[in-house]
Amino acid sequence: MVQHVEQNLQLMTKRAVKAENSAAKLRQENALLQAELRNSRLENEALRASQAGLAAAKQNAEVALQHLLQVTTSSRASIRQLLSGAESLQLVADLLKSIDRISEVSEDGQ
Repeated sequence: MVQHVEQNLQLMTKRAVKAENSAAKLRQENALLQAELRNSRLENEALRASQAGLAAAKQNAEVALQHLLQVTTSSRASIRQLLSGAESLQLVADLLKSIDRISEVSEDGQ
């Protein structure tokens, strides 16, 4: 009977050692999983921040595009006005040349 109790005690000791080893492994695995979870959360936050940054960059690009289109339209109108003014100046210059010729002919014809 004592021998039987000793065998049971040895079996229980073996089971306790196995249980402690198993618990230690589970604690280690738990720590690794928690570290992975923290890293995943940080990566998730970084991705969200990146997406927010991309959205802001896209919005800024859209605003810049609208300004660029406005400047392009305005500059085209300014160029048209400049060309019109140059044509008017050319017309005045041609008229002045004609006046010079007319006055030369009038002076010769007197």
